[in-house]
Amino acid sequence: MPEAIVFDLYGVLARDQSEADKRVIERLAGVADGRARRFWEAYWELRPAYDAGQPTAEYWRAVAARLGTVFPDVAALARADLESWTRVDEEMVALVEELADRGHRLGLLSNIISDLVPLMEERHGRWLGRFHALTYSCRIGVAKPDPRAYRICADRLGVPVSRVLFFDDRAENVEAARRVGMLSEVFTSPAQVRRVVAEHFS
Repeated sequence: MPEAIVFDLYGVLARDQSEADKRVIERLAGVADGRARRFWEAYWELRPAYDAGQPTAEYWRAVAARLGTVFPDVAALARADLESWTRVDEEMVALVEELADRGHRLGLLSNIISDLVPLMEERHGRWLGRFHALTYSCRIGVAKPDPRAYRICADRLGVPVSRVLFFDDRAENVEAARRVGMLSEVFTSPAQVRRVVAEHFS
């Protein structure tokens, strides 16, 4: 039986970038003229190092270099990128608070860049404070699906990895969690979380 429930942040508790957010980023990057596809390929291919703690300016230089260009205003581009990751799913936030009220031990395991952590904690500190442990990739130096990330998360919760029930929206992250011994589910909806939690904590 699990002793803790761990959630991914983006795609589970927080929302992914909207299409409107993406258009703003493309405009600031100067890639709104048909080069957007290559921009987003570079953005995501180079993101793991950024999630693991790479400095912001260094990340954006790497993306620009991959595209063979120089971004006109890196500071504005970085701000727009941060803002695009700050919205949350209020139904899932309410579910987190409900689980906390029922006495569940909760953890967060997120691939997240260092500049975004204080912004998220400033805006969403009330419900983030309901977690027993917040494990951020940028602060532990490794990102999912690296197996070390899951073990660090479990250690911070004070439970064995085999006693963790983990939800993530990415199948590769769920599969990696299973390989280290976590009970893991690909997140689909708040209803699914309720059902799975009820099955394991009945």
